[in-house]
Amino acid sequence: MSSVEQRPEPAPETHRPGRWIALAVLVLAVLLVAVDATVLGLATPFLSEDLEPTGTQLLWIGDVYSFVIAGLLVSMGSLGDRIGRKKLLLCGATAFGAVSVLNAYAHTPEMMIVARALLGVAGATLMPSTLALIRNLFHDPRERSLAIGIWGAMASAGAAVGPVVGGFLLEHFWWGSVFLINLPVMAVLVAVGIKMIPESKNPAPGPWDLPSVGLSLVGMFAVVYAVKELAAHGGSWTVALVGVAGLLALVWFVRRQFRLPAPLLDMRLFHHRGFSGAVLADLLTILGLSGLVFFLSQFLQLVQGRGPLEAGLAELPAAAGAVTAGLLAGTVARRYSVRSVVAGGLGAIGVALAAVAAVHRDTAYPLIGALLLIVGVGAGFAFTVTSDVILSSVPKEHAGSASAVSETAYELGAALGIALLGSIVTGAYQNFNAPAGTPPAVSSAAHESLGGAVESSHLLPKPQAAELVAAAQDAFVDGLRLAAGVGAAVLLATAAAAWFLLRGQELEEGIVHE
Repeated sequence: MSSVEQRPEPAPETHRPGRWIALAVLVLAVLLVAVDATVLGLATPFLSEDLEPTGTQLLWIGDVYSFVIAGLLVSMGSLGDRIGRKKLLLCGATAFGAVSVLNAYAHTPEMMIVARALLGVAGATLMPSTLALIRNLFHDPRERSLAIGIWGAMASAGAAVGPVVGGFLLEHFWWGSVFLINLPVMAVLVAVGIKMIPESKNPAPGPWDLPSVGLSLVGMFAVVYAVKELAAHGGSWTVALVGVAGLLALVWFVRRQFRLPAPLLDMRLFHHRGFSGAVLADLLTILGLSGLVFFLSQFLQLVQGRGPLEAGLAELPAAAGAVTAGLLAGTVARRYSVRSVVAGGLGAIGVALAAVAAVHRDTAYPLIGALLLIVGVGAGFAFTVTSDVILSSVPKEHAGSASAVSETAYELGAALGIALLGSIVTGAYQNFNAPAGTPPAVSSAAHESLGGAVESSHLLPKPQAAELVAAAQDAFVDGLRLAAGVGAAVLLATAAAAWFLLRGQELEEGIVHE
């Protein structure tokens, strides 16, 4: 009998029929959530003109979506482990589509804030469910690595496609159209997902602890709110009290998890060095990158004078690099090592951020495009492998909770990064000197933001307006370079930490019969 004939048949669940079709449905949800996170920024001027929100209301419209997602990710990941990840995903997708209509047709600022909060609740069900379902769809570790690479690539593509799609829609339709694009995608996801996605959950989950849910929501919401307020308006006693209350709630949450027989989040997951190292790497990487991501679109539009659609297209090299690297990451990590791929990817991002120090107002696009490509490649390698490590280092029963921890690291890292790096950009920007003779009201508006400088300059004679805008642009670029330098230091330090924390960590090989 030949060696081929002697090989045992794989277990039936190893190669689940239709798993790639199911993956295609799952990445639709990822693509949509990523698009939705970026598209609102472009629509804000049109929305402001129509709904006429106050400054505070406008901030809440922009931020409440991410606040709610950050607060509910862990709870929703744990809920999926208990009631079924497919069930949670399909319910969340249906709700996401329905609430998108409410967002599109909101006619008051208050209604828009409520609609965005509800969209955050629905969005919190989607990301951890998709990654956890991948853990249970693909039992071959090599296939799973490729599937996670595709999942990550779609998240990157969504973030880059969002401004392009938004720019196109806003040039042809009213601002609500950026929400209505969710409907056909969610309809396909639900219709195909009912048939093609298999259900999975923890067979012995225990009760869903509501006090833990409340502590997680209050803690994350308060911390993220305090960090963003600190970035936008500086410190105050109110912000400090909210931040301290959030930290205390999170400490209470952690202590409660250790005491519960069936915790909402099993804190023992963090005893695994690979899991903790991957989560920390994700958080710090997003923290270091967020300054570039957050301020790049302003640089392309308000400094270099590109329209929304052109600016969105200009950012595509990052998505192209992330997609390509994500698809290759599993293979490269097995050929070399997990720590070399993650540390190398993070180091490449750090070097690219350091090179932003050479950027100025008139920098030609090829340099910017090349830097974005390097950032995309580095992020594609690093994030794909860390996601694989996070999923493969925990029992499949806890896949939802592990995925939620990973997503929470992204949200918290983004909030901290925008706060810390944003304060650096703002501090550098506000130091510029307005031209002599500039009216105090115009000068005050110009020092609020670069957009304010461009708008208020229309009240001045052309030569004076050009001088004001040029000074504001130079100050903004100085702040961007400084923030990129800090981000580069964070990324290079994270690369060094990943090299040690991920020592000996390997991706699984061969077929795993679970």
